Amino acid sequence: MSDTNQFSFTLEQQDDFAFLIRFDKGIPPLLADEPPPLGKEAGPNPSRLLAASVANCLSASLLFALRKFKNNPGQVTTSVTAHMERNEAKRLRVGSVDVVIQFDSPADSMEHLDRVLEQFEEFCVVTQSVRSGFPVNVTVRDGSGRVLKGG
Repeated sequence: MSDTNQFSFTLEQQDDFAFLIRFDKGIPPLLADEPPPLGKEAGPNPSRLLAASVANCLSASLLFALRKFKNNPGQVTTSVTAHMERNEAKRLRVGSVDVVIQFDSPADSMEHLDRVLEQFEEFCVVTQSVRSGFPVNVTVRDGSGRVLKGG
């Protein structure tokens, strides 16, 4: 059995820079859009989705790790701040993401909390992927299906 899995979904342009993301497995679609002047900010833009993915993955990983040791953290609330900056070529990039995760229960009521805090980030697929980088293979096709780039 392979450890390699994959998933696929589609994006359909709706209006200017707004794209409807149609996920697989019956997950409801999500509208993503760029802020003005490009779009109308009708939904989160890709940078917000990236930051949300990092924060959500970290939150779920911490929750899983706490529950693995039969801890009850109570309500988990996470805030995320993405710092946008320009690279050497003056292109806008996500420079860093600050994630603050808070759970309701007191720390002294948690079993093995030191171990949980030491390890939970290692199990966060998105955060570790972003931290170490990953290839993005790009293919561009025209209206007839002809490959213009990649393939």
